[in-house]
Amino acid sequence: MSTQPYDQARDAGPHVYLPVHTRRSHPLRVVIVEDSERILTHLAEEFSAIDNLCIAGTAATEAEAVRLLGQGNWDLAILDLQLKEGNGLRVLKALPEQLTDSGTIVVFTNYAFPQYRKRSLELGADYFFDKSRELSRVVELAEDMASA
Repeated sequence: MSTQPYDQARDAGPHVYLPVHTRRSHPLRVVIVEDSERILTHLAEEFSAIDNLCIAGTAATEAEAVRLLGQGNWDLAILDLQLKEGNGLRVLKALPEQLTDSGTIVVFTNYAFPQYRKRSLELGADYFFDKSRELSRVVELAEDMASA
């Protein structure tokens, strides 16, 4: 079976057409769960510079986060642990397993202690980043996902 581009392999038998460039069929849908208006604004500004990404929603409390994430209309969730009402660990606990398996969850917190990292990952988070040092890693992950 040939994997040559069509114009080079014309009439050479069965073909496998390799895509020139694969791209997401829809923009990367990001949900931000963050109670700090300053950090929410900063994340939104960083994400606005990324092609093929849209902010699908924001939440500042545990109840809002569970409701928003429970709808399943997201690809990447950025989740703070300390919220206005409630916390991110309880948000992770409340999400059905199929949601945590279908989207990517990033815990992004000022409480980057080993016990919180361990528990977040146990509850379904895919990444755990420290707000004071790893904003660039969150942005890089979103860029990579949006361009995939």
